[in-house]
Amino acid sequence: MEDKQYYVYIMTNATHRTLYTGVTNDLKSRVWEHREKVVQGFPEKYHVEYLVNYEVCGDIYGAIAR
Repeated sequence: MEDKQYYVYIMTNATHRTLYTGVTNDLKSRVWEHREKVVQGFPEKYHVEYLVNYEVCGDIYGAIAR
């Protein structure tokens, strides 16, 4: 099994009225994607671009369960 880190992250918009929770194995790139509006759908519609919290998990299953 591959030894990777996975991240559960929470992001918000400028008014802090909307929260978005996601899972990724590359947090820096994922935050960039949100800020540059690469992520379509909910994050794009609600302008979710500010990282407010994240947790590191040892595997994808733990990250998803969290």
